[in-house]
Amino acid sequence: MDRKAETLQRRIDRIKRQLLRLGDLRPGSLSEQYNVCGTPGCRCKESPPQKHGPYYQISFTRKGRGSTRFVRREDVATVKRQLRNYARMRELVDRWIETATELSDLQVAHKSRR
Repeated sequence: MDRKAETLQRRIDRIKRQLLRLGDLRPGSLSEQYNVCGTPGCRCKESPPQKHGPYYQISFTRKGRGSTRFVRREDVATVKRQLRNYARMRELVDRWIETATELSDLQVAHKSRR
């Protein structure tokens, strides 16, 4: 039991260290959009159309409320990195919870055998 518990605790400690190194986080998803304007004779009305864009927008839900924000083209790489960091954080937290639950189950089982 002790060796297994130590292994699980080391796993949790490693997850915590990885979380500390993540960097900036941002929940949501990034979309790329192209638009058609209302100007007669514009290139976006040609055949085939040459739509305006791309325009970038991030959509997210926070505290039960959905929201969107436009993202400037020069900020897209930063936002993508923040989105990846957030996804990684969620993955690590899930692994932490699974490992901590396994450790708790092991400790409870060991205590009840005494």
